[in-house]
Amino acid sequence: MKKILKYEDILLPVRKTMYSAGYDFFAIEDVVFPAKKLTRAMTGVKCELMPDMVLILANRSSNPSKKHLILANGVGIIDADYYGNPDNDGEMGFEFYNIADEDVIIKKGEKLGQGVIINFIKTENDYMSNPTATR
Repeated sequence: MKKILKYEDILLPVRKTMYSAGYDFFAIEDVVFPAKKLTRAMTGVKCELMPDMVLILANRSSNPSKKHLILANGVGIIDADYYGNPDNDGEMGFEFYNIADEDVIIKKGEKLGQGVIINFIKTENDYMSNPTATR
């Protein structure tokens, strides 16, 4: 069963310019990032992908220098089977570590990061650790 997200005034991801590869993702609420702590900011967005696609979530280039926020995992990989996942139903978020000595606040509607949708190919001798798994 897929849950229905009930956030009001969600800003859907958008590309800023005609040649932008990445879609800007926005905070759905004010988020406080405590100093020297890891905190997740949710987007309220889910993305249904084709099986040969992946969504790459990346930090904004200005976040480390201006907001002192770095992505905890460096880059986020959203696979096609993330959508509809029973643990989270595919809602995406950005998990940041605040490297500053003071708290940082991102306001509702501020940009969190970017997402790029990419087609990928499998190797000729592709091997899955669990080839019978569908999810």
